Amino acid sequence: MTNTAEPFSARSWLFAPGDSERKMEKAAAGPADIVLLDLEDAVTEEGKPKSRAMISSFLADRSPGERGRLWVRINPLDGPHALADLAAVIPAGPGGIMLPKARGRADVDVLDHYLSALEVSAGREQGSTKVIVLVTETAEGMFTTGTYQGAPRMVAMTWGAEDLADSVGAGENRNPDGSYGFTYELARSLCLLGAAAAGVAPIETIQGDFRDVEGLRERAEKVRRDGYRGMLAIHPAQVDVINAAFTPTERELAAAQEIVDLFAARPGVGAIGHRGAMLDRPHLARAQALLASGGRA
Repeated sequence: MTNTAEPFSARSWLFAPGDSERKMEKAAAGPADIVLLDLEDAVTEEGKPKSRAMISSFLADRSPGERGRLWVRINPLDGPHALADLAAVIPAGPGGIMLPKARGRADVDVLDHYLSALEVSAGREQGSTKVIVLVTETAEGMFTTGTYQGAPRMVAMTWGAEDLADSVGAGENRNPDGSYGFTYELARSLCLLGAAAAGVAPIETIQGDFRDVEGLRERAEKVRRDGYRGMLAIHPAQVDVINAAFTPTERELAAAQEIVDLFAARPGVGAIGHRGAMLDRPHLARAQALLASGGRA
């Protein structure tokens, strides 16, 4: 099965622990574009079997339309839980799967085989379960972020800093001013480049301090300018801020439309002078992409 490369858009990706029905209910009732029901970090080792059953029941109680935005983060493929996670939740029809601690394209291929078998067994359409991949949580994964082009089912790629720090034996992943250290900024850049190469949506990692609303807004706006298309969230209070930051403003849309109109009025022209600057085809492509992200394409 190959990646259909169809456009996929989701600004906010909110984690909800799979061992708390109350928190899953609250997340699903909120404005997050995607809710990630978590079977990995949010659930203890002994709690995983019960959480699988809880998530499966939670999904089964929703309509197919509702389930489209309810995804599940499973445990890593190289551990003892991933297959049991998938066997429990795929029959209930989640919209997608988050694959943590991916080591490269081969992991997505293996996941695709598992999903295909389980979808057929459950009577679901083969290929209907989408995938987002966490690509920088291991040292090995850092070297393979450019290998995902054509990966089956993959519609988005994101990165992580906490597990990466554990993987390399770091005592801290932040600089004294609170910014990420070089290795973790490298992870962010490699995720962005890998997603661009694969033609999927790059999604920014979490901000741990959910009370720092202004810091979240500044960071989300910054990474959107860099090319990111959404952001992970760990608390419902972060969702509205993320949604706003990744939604183009009317001023941005108007400026982009002006650029598109300029080129449309002069077909075949490669560069156009405008407001004291030269605009060329990359400017047009960025304007068109921004209009598409704002539903104006």
